Amino acid sequence: MGQLAFVGRMQNILTKSGWLAAVDVGIKPSISQPTLLNRPLKNPLAKNEMQTRTLGKTGLELPILAFGASSIGQEFRSITLEEALGSVRAAIECGMRLFDTSPFYGRGMSEVLLGVALKNVPREEYLLCTKLGRYDLPHFDFTARRVAESVDVSLHRLGTDHLDIVLCHDIEFVPMQQIVDETLPSLRKIRQSGKVRFIGFSGYPQKIFRFICEQTDIDCVLNYNQYTLQNTRFADETIPYLKAKGIGVMHAGPFSARLLTDATLPEWLKEPVEVMNAARKAAELCRSRGTPIAKLALQFALANPDIATTIAGSANPANIRNWAEWAAAPLDLELLRDVQTIFAPVKNIGHTEGLPENN
Repeated sequence: MGQLAFVGRMQNILTKSGWLAAVDVGIKPSISQPTLLNRPLKNPLAKNEMQTRTLGKTGLELPILAFGASSIGQEFRSITLEEALGSVRAAIECGMRLFDTSPFYGRGMSEVLLGVALKNVPREEYLLCTKLGRYDLPHFDFTARRVAESVDVSLHRLGTDHLDIVLCHDIEFVPMQQIVDETLPSLRKIRQSGKVRFIGFSGYPQKIFRFICEQTDIDCVLNYNQYTLQNTRFADETIPYLKAKGIGVMHAGPFSARLLTDATLPEWLKEPVEVMNAARKAAELCRSRGTPIAKLALQFALANPDIATTIAGSANPANIRNWAEWAAAPLDLELLRDVQTIFAPVKNIGHTEGLPENN
């Protein structure tokens, strides 16, 4: 998306909500508006409401459940500004103090709105993870020059002077040797300046983790949709290897792109039909027991002590609060066993992402 189109998109969503902001021209929301930014947080710290785990050797204490900001970039549906700000506030109040975003999400909108939502929150009370290298569906740029530009643009959008974690985004879509030879060395130089604290990469195929980590040192990684009720390849094949190296482990997508929810499955879902059918059967079983399958899916993901944080996102504040409640509730082990029995014939069946040689 071009710059003019992006600004127009921002103006549209913010104007409808009574605001007008375009980050690249320096327009700020009017403080006279009765917005969420002007209301005091119900519980700005909420540290006792969410369990934490240490991210590898970084020393970062992450909440076991983190906020994924792709939804506030309108990646899945149109949203209002109130929904975006309200979701971020709900996350803060529930102790989800790690926010994961990317310039790819909403083509910049996610970072902008997250920066607006966190504007009056003390910087020391939250952690930021963003990414670089992916900027549109087919647009990837992991060159050293773009690395430096991307970090500076993200800092500006997010309204901060440092990023806690920066990940090379979806590296399976490019020849991965460039990540080792050019991208990560550039990030290390930026880290020395203090703009970035910790670095790593993200992606879907399990092959990518050994390819990178056998050649160079990184602080942490992010996998998605492969530590779920149906697919545990990340834990089966990769997490023990990462743990032995002291590399921090993060996972996103406990609901596997809505597969493990009661929502209508999206047309863009890539899982095979037999996996979708098993998921519908498992969801029906959960409903018959009075438990949403999403609750079981989230609790299962959070229960793994080797995963520092599980990232889930929504632009619905009610969902965020439900997730926090589920995180504190006991896991129904009997229901879990029955659901895993349903998924057994299709266990660990997934799909390919990126270049064939990276899968």
